[in-house]
Amino acid sequence: MNYKTILLCVVLFSSCYVGNSPQAIDVSELTPSQRDSLTFAMQHHYSENYNFLVMSDSLLLYSQQPEEVVGGMMVDSFSVAHDSPLVVADIVILPSSVESFGDSVWVKVATASSEFGWTTEQALLRQVVPDDPISIFISTFSDTHLLIFLILVIAIVGVIVVRALMRRQSHIVHFNDIPSFYPTLLAIAVSVAATFYASIQHFAAVEWQHFYFHPSLNPFSLSPLLGVFIASVWAIVIIAVAVVDEVRRLLPFGEAVMYLAGLAAVCGVCYVVFSITALYYIGYPLLLIYIAIAVAVYHRHSRPSYVCGRCGAPLKGKGRCPVCGAMNAE
Repeated sequence: MNYKTILLCVVLFSSCYVGNSPQAIDVSELTPSQRDSLTFAMQHHYSENYNFLVMSDSLLLYSQQPEEVVGGMMVDSFSVAHDSPLVVADIVILPSSVESFGDSVWVKVATASSEFGWTTEQALLRQVVPDDPISIFISTFSDTHLLIFLILVIAIVGVIVVRALMRRQSHIVHFNDIPSFYPTLLAIAVSVAATFYASIQHFAAVEWQHFYFHPSLNPFSLSPLLGVFIASVWAIVIIAVAVVDEVRRLLPFGEAVMYLAGLAAVCGVCYVVFSITALYYIGYPLLLIYIAIAVAVYHRHSRPSYVCGRCGAPLKGKGRCPVCGAMNAE
């Protein structure tokens, strides 16, 4: 066993370490206020000292107590600008505000300039995002306008790139593939992850919401359902690295760039198709059909039929070897 293998094992086992589980809390030992706070945190996925980031142009906060705001008294207010950090300082339940404000939960937040202000939970959550890079990415990627624009761009670019590559008889996954299964495996992995992503949002919305407020890229620290999804995302990253290495080895630089562009377009189309169709249950049989067709097409067209007589490199047909330049005739 060489040092590289030992180093790889150390990295893998250290990254897969799971710490001790937190000790169970004896609810009978908690005060009524602590029990209410714990129940609120479980239902709303955040509590006091939680950090938010303002995503809208501005957020309006009231300086006075919620009772004064609901009672129609003269109150002061101020705005918090975009990208401003907020910390939850207090949470109160005010049933009398449902009729006038449509929400009974009021949240007191502290700004970076040590100002304190109140707003309803609905108004707050509409204009903020958890102050975490993963949560910010999820919020941005889930934006309706961005999603529609992304679907249109991926569809148009995908059609243009695939047609251009087919006209030039260039290498492209599923049509004129290279002798490597990694590109096909990457497209399948993206399709599976997209189907799984849509399934979690549809069937386990509460669990996904909790992940949104408390994200992690460690699959071993999450529930089994979310752990499998995050593991599939890591699998996509690992397979993508293998794809780039294989394409760089098998194709010249120019053709490699075009092949990777076509592969990215195919993966984008797969993501859009399966993330949408899975919401209507069509995606599940469609995914099985796609996997079967993708594997069958690869085995039918991508496996080399010949090898070079000089260097042994795999060849799809007779002729000049792209590796050593030897002519392989009948």
